[in-house]
Amino acid sequence: MNKLIIDVTNENIFLMIITTGNTYNITCENTKINYEKFTIIINDFLSSQNLKIVDISAIYINKGRGSFAGIRNSLSIVKAFNVAKKIDYYCYNINNFKDESDLSYENIPNLCKKYKIKKNLINPAYIS
Repeated sequence: MNKLIIDVTNENIFLMIITTGNTYNITCENTKINYEKFTIIINDFLSSQNLKIVDISAIYINKGRGSFAGIRNSLSIVKAFNVAKKIDYYCYNINNFKDESDLSYENIPNLCKKYKIKKNLINPAYIS
């Protein structure tokens, strides 16, 4: 069961793959150009670990607080993966886990389960 974590709410785009026993991550600059090629960035990252999008069973995406463009673009791409490849996704917000001591990206899937974060729910929080 491979999981993909996406966070575009900070200065850098952050991607993490969690596989059985291993984690892999990359960061890249949070720019308009990278949003335009975001699917390419995701596919290249997956390919670097000999994976394809169909190998991902769930996507966890930080829904904000963050920039409107970054969140909107990343949520659109994740929704497209859901429609095209039937990949479940979970939209979390770090505030959902404010009482937790372990807020590492590796722990996000467990926290989403613990706090009953709903599947396929989008309710972004933009910085205005």
